[in-house]
Amino acid sequence: MNELDAHRTAWTRNEELAERMIPYIGALQRDRGVVTSIHGFRLLGLSATGIIAAHARAEQLGHDSLSLEDSLAVVEALHALPLRPASIDVARIALDRPEDVELVDYLRERLADALHDGDETLAERDVVLYGFGRIGRLLARILITHAGGGSGLQLRAIVVRRGSDSDLAKRASLLLRDSVHGPFEGTVTIDEEKEQIIANGVPIQVIYSNDPATIDYTAYGINDAIVVDNTGRWRDAEGLGQHLQSTGVSRVLLTAPGKGALKNIVHGINHDTITEADTILSAASCTTNAITPVLAAIDEAYGIVHGHVETVHSFTNDQNLIDNFHKGDRRGRSAVLNMVIAETGAAKAVSKALPQLEGKLTGSAIRVPTPDVSLAVLNVTLERPATKDEVNDYLRRVSLHSKLRQQIDYIESPEVVSTDFVGSHRAGIVDGLATIANDTNLILYVWYDNEYGYSRQVVRVLEAMAGSHPVVIPERSDVRLIPA
Repeated sequence: MNELDAHRTAWTRNEELAERMIPYIGALQRDRGVVTSIHGFRLLGLSATGIIAAHARAEQLGHDSLSLEDSLAVVEALHALPLRPASIDVARIALDRPEDVELVDYLRERLADALHDGDETLAERDVVLYGFGRIGRLLARILITHAGGGSGLQLRAIVVRRGSDSDLAKRASLLLRDSVHGPFEGTVTIDEEKEQIIANGVPIQVIYSNDPATIDYTAYGINDAIVVDNTGRWRDAEGLGQHLQSTGVSRVLLTAPGKGALKNIVHGINHDTITEADTILSAASCTTNAITPVLAAIDEAYGIVHGHVETVHSFTNDQNLIDNFHKGDRRGRSAVLNMVIAETGAAKAVSKALPQLEGKLTGSAIRVPTPDVSLAVLNVTLERPATKDEVNDYLRRVSLHSKLRQQIDYIESPEVVSTDFVGSHRAGIVDGLATIANDTNLILYVWYDNEYGYSRQVVRVLEAMAGSHPVVIPERSDVRLIPA
């Protein structure tokens, strides 16, 4: 067999193995609420080539090679076990198993926290999206994808102001088609009589209202709901508290930085501070979610004396397409033709999740003519000196093995640009080749999908509020992360 035939044969074999994995991956999520991944790269919904690419990506990041044969064996064995909802890293399970231990025996021991004796799902919790803009529609896509399988969160309704006689059809069309994130994966129809959008079999009630305090959600069978306010219209406890005056609402989550004493939650950092008494919470901003986990990791390893955060941010819907009046400074100038210096509170907001950085960070922003994906430049002074290779190796291992692996990704490529990160599940992606380290001076470049990556973080906070965040297997790593 010549070299070309050998490569073709190997590829065909991998395709076959990946195709055999797909039914197990889908059934695990659909029937058990189990989400599988390869070092944090989700397998759910991937094609055969996507599964192969996830294996290759992990190896490119420096992890041990994982064969598709081993992955298939693990997902087959997982499907045979009585699992409750969980997030399971197939690669970590496969690579950590001692050779002299049978796979099923090893899984029963390693997954003890995820096993149960009978049918078990996470308690369902009704979710209402107040507003249906960029973030609202992405949240809807994620929640619909997670529907069933005991995921806990149930999208029941969206609340909007009626825009036209064809409002329902237009809302459904915007959910179905997206110029940045592509088409919705599935079917979207409408029921004009009931004023519902039906997406992948999930009926979503469309409620038309201008007043968050006067809606009777129980009239639609919605009770004890968490309202996700993604309008940005109200940002303090008084304004957001209007939602709690509506019948059927028990908690509120804001998808913007909260003002006053509101807790700003960055999942992975301070979500464990959420209590039942917290009826109103903020999921902070997309930039705060992108930079806080990276800053936390650096502060833990090296200590941060002070720093400046510069965000190069895609334009947003509150800017003008062409020059026109805007109450904000500079934002009246064309978003698609100009770089626009803007203010950001992201650096100060970090301290709400990481109190030890209070007063240590400043920040500014530049809006640029791209529709999605932004870049944060973290320029910090460290307590202890570091080298580029040392910092990069540390952050790469954090992205693979730490409790922040759902928040931080890492990449080394001289060719990546902003559009390569559209649809990233992580809050932020460290660009290792751009790292600059000189003694105690460190500059990091962190990409982030300010729409989808942030929406994933919002859903994680929702799960924490609802008590439906699945158990993560493995929860921790024995790999040493902090540089010696």
